[in-house]
Amino acid sequence: MKTEETTAYKLIRQRKDGSYGPLFFDAKLRIPFGEWLESKDMGEKKGFAYRPGWHCCFSPNAPHLSIGGRAWVEVKVKDFTTYPRPEHQGGDWILAKNIKFVRKLDESEYGASYEDTKEKE
Repeated sequence: MKTEETTAYKLIRQRKDGSYGPLFFDAKLRIPFGEWLESKDMGEKKGFAYRPGWHCCFSPNAPHLSIGGRAWVEVKVKDFTTYPRPEHQGGDWILAKNIKFVRKLDESEYGASYEDTKEKE
């Protein structure tokens, strides 16, 4: 487990009221920016492999996920491991015990991955 603080990126749900939440687990959580959060072990969920922790990427790229109603954010992570994934799933994932949401990225910062994902909708 790596303990140093690292910059990463996470795709999160952007609600109509302007608040943000996780995509798949703990859906009622309202994500606060600027404070450290510890991951919760949400147990197993049908259709998902058991991989506890905050799932993040090394770049704002997750071609297997739709961008509709979602936003990419820059985060800081601590106490994390990397999990090898194929490029069509954005490459290696970060599974972090601790996360701090820093800022929402502007669409211009998504690069080609945003355009690729946008076209799938």
